[in-house]
Amino acid sequence: MSLDADLIADRRRMRRKLTFWRVTAVVVIVLGLAGAAVATSPRSGLFGVRPYIARVTISGLIRGDRERAEQLERLGRSTLARAVILHVDSPGGTTAGSEQLFDSLSRLRGKKPLVVVVDSMAASGGYITALAGDHIVAEQTSLVGSIGVLFQYPNFADLLSKIGVKMESVKSTPLKAAPDGFEPTSPEATAALNSIIQDSYAWFKGLVQNRRHLTDAELAKAADGRVFTGHQAIDLKLVDEIGDERTALAWLGREKNVDTALAVRDYELHSRLRDLPFLHAATVAVLDAAGLDALARRLDEWGGIGAVERFNLDGLLALWHPAGTD
Repeated sequence: MSLDADLIADRRRMRRKLTFWRVTAVVVIVLGLAGAAVATSPRSGLFGVRPYIARVTISGLIRGDRERAEQLERLGRSTLARAVILHVDSPGGTTAGSEQLFDSLSRLRGKKPLVVVVDSMAASGGYITALAGDHIVAEQTSLVGSIGVLFQYPNFADLLSKIGVKMESVKSTPLKAAPDGFEPTSPEATAALNSIIQDSYAWFKGLVQNRRHLTDAELAKAADGRVFTGHQAIDLKLVDEIGDERTALAWLGREKNVDTALAVRDYELHSRLRDLPFLHAATVAVLDAAGLDALARRLDEWGGIGAVERFNLDGLLALWHPAGTD
């Protein structure tokens, strides 16, 4: 019995030691990978002291993001970044988030030349983002525009009536929390919402007119809510030139006297672990190899592609979302 107890105790000690060294190995590898990522990032300044042109990418749905604003502020203070090429590929997002991003990019434009390249789309809030640039370049078939705002909400009043359910509420005023989706929207609530939408729409149109130097007649043609191809947007003065990043680079050299021989380096707006795909994948692989497969699965689920897109967009939207799309 004593021998068995000693054997069990030895096995437990060995298991604890093995777990300790596994965890230590994981921590060392992850820290090493993170250090390499930071050292090679233009934001760190550790990759060298050579000047460069920063490539910033805005893609997907646009929301308010304080960290993004701080990182753009940091880029503006960089003594190495000589100019910024901003790639936009977004259908828009919230009006407040789009305005915040426009303001951040406008401050950046005040410090460095900023040229915009529209990849697949710069619609609605995505176009608000593009307006921050000194010059807008788009592909022939890029989608541009969708100048307008909307407020969407589900209304379950008819469904609840059919199943015999009624939502009761006591309000301080009739327009408090209206519309709530559980009762028919009153004309007063509709009018209140419309005033918000029209106010934001006027702000959006004013931004377009000011940044693109449009007459009232030109603005009316471009601001009816439609999207346009890059080719159509040229005639509407919504973009300046057809092309890609090389076109943008040539413009920087021609109009802003930027040395086009400088390297163009990606300037990542997020440095968190889940936003570094190679580091995330490597960490999951190391955890799995170390026998910590449960932790690896949890990390993989936490940082999975498209996780951010599952959040709901609430409030007033500047978003191109044609009927029938997901």
